[in-house]
Amino acid sequence: MTTKADATYITVGKVGSTYGVRGWLKVQSYMEPRASILDQRPWYMQYEKDTWKVIEVEQGKPHGSDIIVKFAGINTPEEARLLTGKMIAITRSQLPPLNKNEYYWSDLIGLTVINKHGEIYGKVIDMMATGSNDVLIVKGNKEHAIPYLLGSVILNIDLEKQEILVDWELI
Repeated sequence: MTTKADATYITVGKVGSTYGVRGWLKVQSYMEPRASILDQRPWYMQYEKDTWKVIEVEQGKPHGSDIIVKFAGINTPEEARLLTGKMIAITRSQLPPLNKNEYYWSDLIGLTVINKHGEIYGKVIDMMATGSNDVLIVKGNKEHAIPYLLGSVILNIDLEKQEILVDWELI
């Protein structure tokens, strides 16, 4: 059985606005810590819905609260602007292995959330870091935020069944 965890590409960031006059761009990193995106190679950029191509990072560095990168062959703000908004990914095999009961956010997106009474709340559409704990954003009839607290709120994650069992009552 193929699960979401087997997906070829894992989105790790998004290209933002141009920076300077030599073709640099700001990058929004989805990784923790944010600057760890710079340690990943190669990067793949999404050019069309299902078309990913390797893009060479010539240079990259943290810059204040941003991350800026210079892609090979991109030398002007006009060339750089054409990449704004494009998604950045790496392959799943580039990610370090996880310990038992650890999951990448990408593993959880799309899973069905069910409470211990069998009520279906919807599917995980996003995750959010809040500082104290992560939060599942679940969309069913309504959108809900459920704390990602393993053992107390999150009772079980079954990637084969594509389900998350929770001890949580919706208001």
